Amino acid sequence: MATVVSTLFISLDGVVEIDPAWHFPYYDDHMGAGVDEDYAGTDVIVIGRVTYDSFAGAWPEREAAGEADADFARQLGDTRKVVVTRGRGRDLGWRNATPLDGELVDVVGRLRADAALSKVLVPGSISVVRQLLDVRLVDELRLYVHPVAARAGERLFAEAGSPYPLRLLRSEAFPTGVLRLVYAPGELGSGGYEEARENLASARAAG
Repeated sequence: MATVVSTLFISLDGVVEIDPAWHFPYYDDHMGAGVDEDYAGTDVIVIGRVTYDSFAGAWPEREAAGEADADFARQLGDTRKVVVTRGRGRDLGWRNATPLDGELVDVVGRLRADAALSKVLVPGSISVVRQLLDVRLVDELRLYVHPVAARAGERLFAEAGSPYPLRLLRSEAFPTGVLRLVYAPGELGSGGYEEARENLASARAAG
C-alpha cells in the first residue's frame, strides 16, 4: 500500500498560491534537503494542470541545460506523472506524463492500494489536495511554513465546512525561520473549558 504525500509551501496566513517574492528568499539548503526527501522514492506524481504546466514549462529546459538543478529535473522527468486535466487523450509534452483516466478520488484510491507502489506524491496542486483531504486520502501533509503573511492568494483550506483535525508526525525548524511540519489525519478531542481550566491550574501549581 502506497503512502499519499502532499507537499506545499505555505505562508503564516495559510496562502499556498506561491509568490516568488515571498518564497525564494527562504529557499536555503535546509529547504532543499526537505524537498529532496519529499520526492525521494516517489513512484507516481499526481499533479493538477496548473502546477503541471508550470513544471513542464521549466524543468525539461533545466534538465537540458545541465546546470546544478539538472539531476532533480531529470528525476522529475523520469517519474510517472498523472495529470489532473480535462484534456484527456492529448500529448502533454513531457515524458512519462499521462492525463488522469477516471475520477480523481477513484484513481488515487487505486494507486494508494497498489502493493507495487510505495509513495504517491502530490506537489502543489491546491484543488487536487483539497479534494483528497476531503475524503482523507492524504496520509502525510507536508507544509513548509514561511515566516511571512502573504496577505493575498489562495489558501489551503476554504473558509467553510467543519474543522479538519491533524496529528503532528514530526517538525523541523530551519535557520531562515521556516517550519517544516508533517501532519497525518487526526481526530478532534472532546475536551472543553473545564479541562482547560484544570490544565491551567496544574501548570501554574507546577511552576
